[in-house]
Formats: sequence, C-alpha cells, structure tokens
Amino acid sequence: MASSSSPSLSPPPKSSSVSDSAGEEGKQELQGKIRGHEVAISELEHLQPSRAVYQKSGNIFFRRSIKTAIASEQKQLDLAKSRLQKLNAI
Repeated sequence: MASSSSPSLSPPPKSSSVSDSAGEEGKQELQGKIRGHEVAISELEHLQPSRAVYQKSGNIFFRRSIKTAIASEQKQLDLAKSRLQKLNAI
C-alpha cells in the first residue's frame, strides 16, 4: 500500500485562484467564438449570389439571403467582442 504522503497522490499546488482560471476559460471560449464568426463572415462573403444560405434558429433552419446572414453573423461577432472587452477590463 502506498502511504498518504506519496508525492504522486497529492494534488499539485494551485498557482491561481479558481475565479482566475474560470475567467481564462471564458476568454478562450469567447476568442474561439469570435474566430468562428470571423470565418463564417468570410465564407459568406465569398459565396456566389445565387447560392442558398440556411441559418439555424432553435432547432429549425431558415433560408436567408447572404446579406441577412452576414449581418446576423456580424451582430454576433460584435456582441462576442464586447463581452471579451468586458472580461479584459476586469
């Protein structure tokens, strides 16, 4: 049996508080969402005007114009960027 003082069984010391790590995870998640919205906008801008675009709303997909889809993605991008700025200000 291993003794309770075994270094391999003890948890590593925490260098930062739980709230700091949660804030960092939130920032990383927001940065990922921002990048996803930027990619979506770029892809939408490079579609041919005759292509169909479907946007998910709840569990249903609706056909939208490319301009409407870009505007929606831009709005979501702006919201995510403002949330990230608020997290960085704290």
